[in-house]
Amino acid sequence: MNREMQAEAGNIQTGVQRRKKTYDMAYIGLFVGLMAICSWISIPTAIPFTMQTFAVFLAVMILGGKRGTLAIVVYLLLGLVGVPVFAGFSAGPGVLFGTTGGYLIGFVFSGLLMWLMERIADRKVWVQMLSMLFGMVTYYIIGTIWFMVVYGNTNGPVSLLTALGWCVFPFVIPDLVKAALALGFGNALRKPLAGLLD
Repeated sequence: MNREMQAEAGNIQTGVQRRKKTYDMAYIGLFVGLMAICSWISIPTAIPFTMQTFAVFLAVMILGGKRGTLAIVVYLLLGLVGVPVFAGFSAGPGVLFGTTGGYLIGFVFSGLLMWLMERIADRKVWVQMLSMLFGMVTYYIIGTIWFMVVYGNTNGPVSLLTALGWCVFPFVIPDLVKAALALGFGNALRKPLAGLLD
């Protein structure tokens, strides 16, 4: 009888794990779609920007570090194989490995850093705020180094200050605003969705 009960408990546990994996895939897919949609949204300012980073931060905020980072990876892989998920409905290796592709790849490392901070210090609001700031710095650093190398190989050397002026300084304030929006929306949605996501 004990063996039968153990087998039944094992079957139930296996079923729960399968359902959890299915839900995880669905949530990741949902946020990959959100990243694509936000990448297509262009805000017409003096230097146009998209809502891409908002979706990246929101994915990690709501899904947590592990699933949020997986969503970022899947998003980049879709773009790499030609699905037009990047800004301006662009896609392909030319975008991901082009001059500004390092900022996209930097999102993965931002997600990993946010995941690490989540594991170390839980998901307190101040931790989330710091993790977003550090995440921004992470993709700025990776993206700028990448830009200088790729641009330098094709067009000649470019100074750090010039690269920052082109690729970072105009986007700092918009990215801070998007991070604040993601923090607000993420914390507001996290509680009612907690039963589904945990």
